Amino acid sequence: MSTERQFDLVLFGGTGFVGTLTAEYLAGAAPDGLRIALAGRSRDKLERLRATLPERAQGWGIVVADATEPRALAESARVVVTTVGPYARYGMPLVEACARAGTHYADLTGEVLFVRAAIDRCDALARESGARLVHSCGYDSIPSDLGLLLLRDAAGADLADVTAVATLRGGFSGGTLASLLGHVEAVAGDADARRIAGRPHSLSPDPTAEPTPRQPRDTSPPRREPDGGWTAPFVMAPYNTRIVRRSNALTGWSYGRGLRYAERMAAGRGIGGAATAVGITGGLGALVGAAALRPTRALLERVLPAPGTGPDERARARGFFRHAFTGTTEDGRTVTARVAGPGDPGYAATAVMLGESALCLALGGAGLPDRAGSLTPATAMGHALVDRLRAAGHTYEAA
Repeated sequence: MSTERQFDLVLFGGTGFVGTLTAEYLAGAAPDGLRIALAGRSRDKLERLRATLPERAQGWGIVVADATEPRALAESARVVVTTVGPYARYGMPLVEACARAGTHYADLTGEVLFVRAAIDRCDALARESGARLVHSCGYDSIPSDLGLLLLRDAAGADLADVTAVATLRGGFSGGTLASLLGHVEAVAGDADARRIAGRPHSLSPDPTAEPTPRQPRDTSPPRREPDGGWTAPFVMAPYNTRIVRRSNALTGWSYGRGLRYAERMAAGRGIGGAATAVGITGGLGALVGAAALRPTRALLERVLPAPGTGPDERARARGFFRHAFTGTTEDGRTVTARVAGPGDPGYAATAVMLGESALCLALGGAGLPDRAGSLTPATAMGHALVDRLRAAGHTYEAA
């Protein structure tokens, strides 16, 4: 990748809610001398954002760019990170422009259909140009992807069955909800889209012919776990599990060809935990069902948080996430891992994850895995990103 670029790092969409949080994080975490720019459609908004940032960010550049014509943006930077979603609607031109320009790219998508399309269209281009195209560099799906990487390290052998149980406090961003509604609408009216979304290996290099046993259902009913706690389906499991399986495939099945991976959401213990698990399950089913029908989808769009909105600073600070991984190896041993972090996972924690991913791509150099193409956080940045997130206050540990 050519280093003769005007900027080392460009943040596209910085004036949005999560984009602003990411800009604020970068203003504190980026080292002196890193050439950073803010990009978006409105120069006035970008300049107003820059003016609110610490003094050390006042020299950042401004790039006026539109999602439909991002070639100049891609060619101006060594790394572009984008918070402009839903990505199925706005994201593909920038992915392709970065793939052609040899520019590293990171986003926050949790959209299976978008990532599958980006793989098919841009993977070969990026491998030729040397670009790392890294999807899902926020709460979708860094905890899952890096957690499995550490679990594999601790196992020292092929993994057989792994379940991750998520405990969290926080809300869903308006952008995440818009992506979910768009996804449900797309699969409701398109049989091919439903088949792609439903395949356990839909994001793997060959989504139809992976050598693996039947995978756990992403939407299995409430259940009582061996430790006595109740769990419910995790709304992000249908996406996170596919990112993890892509990482496994891209690394030559280093996690194990027979890996069965599932994600659940913690609901508590006793009768209260059981009731909560039932409520979560019913609520998710009702949300998906309502999103699939045009009249109720229109109602949801009016009452759910809009893209570009989010909780106030106090609410963001009260949030947290914890993911507990329990796995068994092919030789029968049990291994565990834990990933955790402070702050609302969809906002405060995601800004840290995306910010550190951007810095990792910009500064990692020879410390990054020797790969290019359409990648995952684990396969593009791996342990270099784990180290950065630990230094930023997140927990990544395995035993």
